[in-house]
Amino acid sequence: MRRLGLPQWAGTLAVKSAVFITVMCCALAAMLGVLVHVSVTNQTVGQARRLALSRLADATKAYEAGDTLLPGTGVDPPGLPEALRAMAVAGGRGTMVSDLHGHPTMWAAGPADRERALAVQVDYAQQSRTIAGLDRAILWSSGLAIGVTLLVGAFSVTRVTRRLHATAQVARRISAGDLDARVDDPRTKDPTHPQDEVAAVAAALDTMAASLQGKLLSEQRFTADVAHELRTPLTGLHAAAELLPPGRPTELVRDRVAALRTLTEDLLEISRLDTGRERLELDAEELGALAARVVRASGTDTSVVVREDARAETDRRRLERVLGNLVANAHKHGRAPVSLTVDGPVVTVRDHGDGYPDYLVEHGPQRFRTEGGAKGHGLGLTIAVGQAEVLGARLEFANALDGGAVATLTLP
Repeated sequence: MRRLGLPQWAGTLAVKSAVFITVMCCALAAMLGVLVHVSVTNQTVGQARRLALSRLADATKAYEAGDTLLPGTGVDPPGLPEALRAMAVAGGRGTMVSDLHGHPTMWAAGPADRERALAVQVDYAQQSRTIAGLDRAILWSSGLAIGVTLLVGAFSVTRVTRRLHATAQVARRISAGDLDARVDDPRTKDPTHPQDEVAAVAAALDTMAASLQGKLLSEQRFTADVAHELRTPLTGLHAAAELLPPGRPTELVRDRVAALRTLTEDLLEISRLDTGRERLELDAEELGALAARVVRASGTDTSVVVREDARAETDRRRLERVLGNLVANAHKHGRAPVSLTVDGPVVTVRDHGDGYPDYLVEHGPQRFRTEGGAKGHGLGLTIAVGQAEVLGARLEFANALDGGAVATLTLP
């Protein structure tokens, strides 16, 4: 059974806080309103009852003395509530409010002679208007208090949520690779000023970003330094390998030296990409012709399919590097047939092997990581992703439903 979800706006802290403040204000206003209403009503009704009973006592004395009864006093007068009359006939005294000819009236009744009741009526309209006015005042004041409290609470919560949104935005920029992003909350600058929880989170995020940036820069410098230091001995080693006599051992040495030189050049290229200072040399290129040149340069059996040719303003050398690495990876780690398809600004390289590892599809290529017994250092796809970012293109990796790895490059 599918559960109904709340709309996206209902999950925000500001909305939740506003609802909480409104509910609490309504509950508090209702409780205070009921207490005030009950207290004032009891006081008003009590005064009216005492007045009615006092007049009933005077009327009883006049009736027993045979004096003329005052207006508003009589024996079994019309309009006397039946319940109050029955109580008076039974020998009791009491009061009751009822409506007499459209006017609120307080009745007081007591026993008279021959199963009759002596009753006094007191105008209760003023007291009724007082209680009604009080109720209206309670409603208006409660509404005003709730509105003011909600505005003040919303303003305060909005200030907090605005800071939280700014902190979240900086966190997203850091996760996207912008390690220079900082929250720089002014509340974290003054150590003598107490920090709230939002400022503490902002300070922790800035500290984490600075630490992460420092570690990454150290790793980048280490990679660049190692690659530069290896170039000199590798050059000498390559020259020495060329002087060895022909033979199988010589071929093995030359092959390993070439692999080591390729690895060193890849490390140097990655270190340059890590610095983020690469510059484009833009030129208009026909993607179909460029794809054909990449396949010819690779020397592999790769089919080129041009569904819709396109002319792109791009850096030819970097684009050839990306496509060349994708084609080489498809032949090295996949199986034939391998195809390179141009469909407008979208270029796809596909093989029919076992597909990309799960980690690569989810998180992208990682240098010096391979799975499934594959050979290599994981640098080819890492370089392809870095060069694609320099081009402003998007490189995505996926596995086809019918088997095989699919790399999709979308040019801007």
